[in-house]
Amino acid sequence: MNWSGITVGYALSGSHCTFAEVMPEIKRFVDAGANVVPIVSNTLMTTDTRFGKSEDWQTQLKAITGNELISTIVQAEPLGPSKLLDVLVIAPCTGNTTSRLANAITDSAVLMAAKAQMRNGRPLVLAISTNDGLGLNAANIAKLLVAKHIYFVPFGQDNPVQKPNSLVARMDLVLEACEAALAGKQLQPLLVERH
Repeated sequence: MNWSGITVGYALSGSHCTFAEVMPEIKRFVDAGANVVPIVSNTLMTTDTRFGKSEDWQTQLKAITGNELISTIVQAEPLGPSKLLDVLVIAPCTGNTTSRLANAITDSAVLMAAKAQMRNGRPLVLAISTNDGLGLNAANIAKLLVAKHIYFVPFGQDNPVQKPNSLVARMDLVLEACEAALAGKQLQPLLVERH
């Protein structure tokens, strides 16, 4: 697919352990010719963890995309009226973000961008990363699986023995899932083995 002229919203919620895995995927969009608009959660903006410092992740996102970060509800709100994003991907999409999205709670830049995308009837692609995907959050994932214009990056259990409820998307399939979503299709198979 030719990504030239396509604007991709790339939103990251607070699954800090997944950030290093998704940075090369963001670069894949840029290398393919897409304009990538980075949208980030408050936790990415404010939290240093053993997986990296907030400031370093912010710097890396700006360097890869060449764009400023959208990090507040006020900054994200114009995405609706402007219809700027051809596709929006949330990768990683935490259990917290999944549950808020499934229950129409808009309290962050990431969720405001998702609301704007759904309002415009444009594809929203979720790459889940949650320790509770087969626990209480399974109900929220199920609600989103049947929602119009919402697609998933194929996902599976990442550690069934030690974390039997944990589900994580195959982050290396984010670009392919977005390509399928732009064609109105769910990338298959949806449930995959994850190593």
